[in-house]
Amino acid sequence: MAAKKVLITGVYGLIASSVYQRLQSQPGKYEVHGLARRRRLSERAPRTRQLQIPKDQFHLVDLSDLEAVERAMTGMEVVVQMAADPRPDASWESLLASNIVGARNVFEAAVRTGVKRVVYASSIMVSWGYQLDEPYKSLAEGRFAEAAQADIHTVTHEWPVRPTGLYPATKVWGEALARYYADVHGLSSLCLRIGWVNAEDHPQKPESGAVWCSQRDVVQLIERAVDAPEELCFDIFYGVSNNQWRWVDIDHAREVLGYIPQDSAEEKLKKK
Repeated sequence: MAAKKVLITGVYGLIASSVYQRLQSQPGKYEVHGLARRRRLSERAPRTRQLQIPKDQFHLVDLSDLEAVERAMTGMEVVVQMAADPRPDASWESLLASNIVGARNVFEAAVRTGVKRVVYASSIMVSWGYQLDEPYKSLAEGRFAEAAQADIHTVTHEWPVRPTGLYPATKVWGEALARYYADVHGLSSLCLRIGWVNAEDHPQKPESGAVWCSQRDVVQLIERAVDAPEELCFDIFYGVSNNQWRWVDIDHAREVLGYIPQDSAEEKLKKK
């Protein structure tokens, strides 16, 4: 069986570079290509990380250029759409170019070039507004004793989105694009609401465990989405580690994708 051709956008980012390294380590299974606006690691990625991307498998492309995106996607089977401006305080102009126009161009180019699946990196922040209410507010603030006394309903992908800023609102747009391109064009579109992943690969404080995800776990989740059965046309999954105080659902990802997180915030904090 030929290696699956996978294009990772924003390949020099923190998560995308980890995914690239994982897939590249399996050359018989994947032929991995990278796309980015510049050929250097992002500010969020570990300084020690090294990516060895062959020149003929790297595409220097701005996602606002639809024709260039199409050229990069030609021949690909799966696109992992990681490229975005991830800053919660990013300007509207930057979000518009990267997260609105760029996301649309990825899905549009995928249909035009015959890509079978787009794995879209959304964010847990599309549900951030639940932390304004109890008992989720107690979890976010680390008041675990109070939270333990409450009846906590885990937030699932079926609950209404509650973005609290423009950045997560752009991710809601991306999820809507995924639904549209799946329903109307038959493009398999899987959305991953990724939690907080950091370069240190370690939660900074106990309350971070409500939303933290290890690099190992997020890479596993993305790989499982890449390899999910072809008939899975659309779905949404949260991506956090197996944390005691998480308030979003990961059972759906377990059941559909076989996601089995290996890490937890509490275990990481014990080893600190």
